[in-house]
Amino acid sequence: MVFTDNKKSTMNKRINFEDTVFILNVRLRMVKDSLLLDTDSAYFYSQTMADLEFTGSVLDMLTEKFVANLNFLDRETEGDNILDIEWNLSQILNEISNNSGPFPPSKFPEMPALITKFRNDSARRQSLIEESYVTAGQSAAEPVVSTAELNGLLGSE
Repeated sequence: MVFTDNKKSTMNKRINFEDTVFILNVRLRMVKDSLLLDTDSAYFYSQTMADLEFTGSVLDMLTEKFVANLNFLDRETEGDNILDIEWNLSQILNEISNNSGPFPPSKFPEMPALITKFRNDSARRQSLIEESYVTAGQSAAEPVVSTAELNGLLGSE
């Protein structure tokens, strides 16, 4: 399952976090709901894994934009929204990897490796966001111009 995406052109565009978060939540809710239905899992396995991979790739882009921009107006809320999606994703990954889930490893032997990859990618993104909170807090606490520099610029001593 390889997605060809044009990250360079996408990364240069402005990402609407609110709408993107909404769509990802809807997509994850659809995946979660589909896990509850009694369907032939062979029909839905590939699409479910593709949906999870797509969600991860969009979360990669959101995380990269979030970490790169310390000046979001509502930065903490956006970070929390991304972390909420990551939590929802982890819940779905737990349901899928559960032995009583719709995709048993005996029928889908590659599934455990995919789930592990998705979990590792999610943990990496969460760590980046949490580290970014610390970085943003430190930069907000440090003055841009020190008192001595300000006095020097204003000509007062």
